[in-house]
Order: sequence, then structure tokens, then C-alpha cells
Amino acid sequence: MDTAIIALIIIGVALVLYITDFFPVATTSILAIVAMVVFGVIPFNLAFGGFAHDMVFLIVGMVIVGNTLFETGVAQILGKAIIKMSGGNEKLFVVILILVATIPAAFLSNTAAAAMMLPVAASAVAASNGKFTKKNTFMVIGIAAVTSGGLTAVGSTPQIFARGQLEAHGIEPFGFFQLALAGAPIIVLLLIYYLTIGRSILKKASSNEDDTAEASITLQVDEPERKPLKMAITLAVLAFCIVGFITDGFGETLSLGTISMIGAIVCIATKCIGQKRVFATMDWTTVVVIGASLGLSAGLAESGAGAMIAEGMVNFLGTDVSPWLLTAGLALIAVILGNFMSSTATAALLIPISIEVAFGMGIDVQAVVMAVVVACNISYATPVSTPPMTMTLSAGYKFVDYIKFGGLFNLLAYALVVLLFPLILNI
Repeated sequence: MDTAIIALIIIGVALVLYITDFFPVATTSILAIVAMVVFGVIPFNLAFGGFAHDMVFLIVGMVIVGNTLFETGVAQILGKAIIKMSGGNEKLFVVILILVATIPAAFLSNTAAAAMMLPVAASAVAASNGKFTKKNTFMVIGIAAVTSGGLTAVGSTPQIFARGQLEAHGIEPFGFFQLALAGAPIIVLLLIYYLTIGRSILKKASSNEDDTAEASITLQVDEPERKPLKMAITLAVLAFCIVGFITDGFGETLSLGTISMIGAIVCIATKCIGQKRVFATMDWTTVVVIGASLGLSAGLAESGAGAMIAEGMVNFLGTDVSPWLLTAGLALIAVILGNFMSSTATAALLIPISIEVAFGMGIDVQAVVMAVVVACNISYATPVSTPPMTMTLSAGYKFVDYIKFGGLFNLLAYALVVLLFPLILNI
């Protein structure tokens, strides 16, 4: 059997297991990449190579730094300051975090933004005495980070890749803020969605047995012993990480994962957090899912399954289709694939195809590529879609919660950008 077909079958089975919650999300993710190896879709080193990816170490390091904020009492102080700023209103609290997250996500990366904002949100939750919950806030922050990464030419890797591809074909790349014509309306839509039907969906998703466990964890770290020296070290580490993210690894000297791990090592070496606490408080589910999702992404790309889906859609649309329908179709493929492949892999797969199709049909190539880039930054329906969404698993969501909240918003965001294409892309 063709490896592309096998890869699609494995993804299909994994999707069923995710939705039914038959196994924990991390277990299903590992089973999927093991199946990729067993059935010859990709070799072992490619399937499990994602666990050595810089992104994994960025997340591991920031989880340790975030937990150190709690251990030293810094998180509680930050949390109370944010609570005071929001007046104890959870809605306003989330709105503030969404707006604040747009800045680092747009100018750094959406992953770095989520790594910075989620510990801040967690500190406020812990200090709120039950007024705020992770499950009412984390997924919204993840979606905000993903979307905000699409506001500029450097916020996420699809647009960086796209600009390189356009330049390679002798086409002028899009401007630094040109993508914001689509990204900004989606941020506004997210605010409206959260403040209306979205909040009620999240509240229902939050009504499960994990709430009690989360409350007990919060109580355990609520009043740690506060030592000024350790608090100062922790704040210095956090500042180091933030500056490193803002300067893109101090001028690309260090990767974001390296910066994150330096911060984590300093926290452990200075005994701001003990090694046993590091292992006990590590978010292993997120680590496993992000590493495995990179393996799944490689399986779809290397087997040709992703190309099969893309080419099938293009063939279905035909060569005489209108430019608007073509861009809408390519955007739909990007959204679908982006929920199971990394946005980088999706862009690497679709952008070359999009350029060739646009050239062949005599359509504005830049406009078509921009449509694909926009769509690569609006995948929210699964926790394996992007690192920011994976990081939100620490709130205790189930896979189906992402489909209910993120999936519905995914449909709304897609509909919005497709309607905007004629206005912002001149097609």
C-alpha cells in the first residue's frame, strides 16, 4: 500500500482516538508516530526527531521558569497586580491578556509569546482565589498568540518562508504589516467571540473532574516561602528570557530554546526550584504532544499525503475557477492541514504549489501566497495544530474542547478572511 495512504489512515485513526478520548492525548500521539515507523511511512529518527527540536526545549525551559515563579512567590505578586489591573473581572483579565499578547507575537514569534504569557496568566489564576480559572483563559490566549503571529512579516515561520519563495521567483514580497489587514480583524473577531458565545462554550468545557485537581494544586503553591534573593534571581531570569525573545536570540546568537534552557538551568543551579520539583511539576503532556506532532507532520510531508490532499483539491477546483474561489480553496487546504501539520510544514507544502498554480492561471502570485500564509496562521481546532495551542493543554482541556471552542472559531475566522480576500488582496 502507498505510504501516503497509510499515513492518512494513521492520522484518521489518531483523530478518532483523540476525539473519543479513548487514550490520553499524549499516548495517542506516541501511538501515531510509532505506527508511522512500524508501517514504514517514515524512519524512527524522523518520527521521534521532533523531541530534539528547539521548540520542545523552548517549552520545557519556560515551564521550569514559570514554575519557579510560583516556587519563589513572584508569580503571586505578578498575579495580584494583574488582578488589580482587571478589577477582579475575568472577562477584562482575558481581554487585557489578548491585547498584550499581540505585541510579542507580532514581533517575536507566536510560540515565544505563548511561552511568555501563559505563566503570567497562571500566576493571576493562582492568586485569584478561584475567581479566574485556567480553562476559561488559556485556550483564548493560545488562539490570540497564533493569530497575532500573522500580523507581521516575522511573527511566524510561514510568512518568512513565503517571502523567500516570492523573492526566489523574482516577485516582490509583501510588506511588513500587510498581513495585518487580515490578522487584525481576526483579533477583533476573537474578542467578540470570547465575550459572547465563546465564553459559555469554555465554561461548559471547564465543567469536569479536573477542576478539583487544579484547585488543590493552586492551594499547594498559594503561599510559598518568600526569599528576596531567590525572587530577585527569578525576576532576572524572566527578564533575560524576555530580552532574548525580543532580540531574536540576542541577534540570532542563541536559539529561543537555548535561551529558555539557560534560564531553566539558572533557576535550578541557584536552588530557586529543586530538581525534584522540576520533574514533579513538568507539563509532560505538552512536551510529548509537541514532540510527537512534529513527527506526525513529518509523516504527512515525507509520505506525500499532504501533497496528495493539496493536489486533489486543486484538481477538484479546476483551471478555470475564479481567483477568489481558488484562494478560498487553497486557504481551506491550509487550515485543514494546519490542524494536523505544523504551520511551517503546511506552508512549505502549499506555497510552492500555490505559486505554480497562480503562474499557470495568470493570477496575482503575491495575492495567492498571502492568502495561504493568512490561512496557515488560523488553525485552532486541535491541540496539535501549533505550539501555542499545545501549551494550553496544561489547563486540563480534552481534545474535544479544542474542537468545540477552537473549531467553531476556526470556521468563523476562515469565513471572515475569505470574505476579506477581495478587499485586501485585490482578487
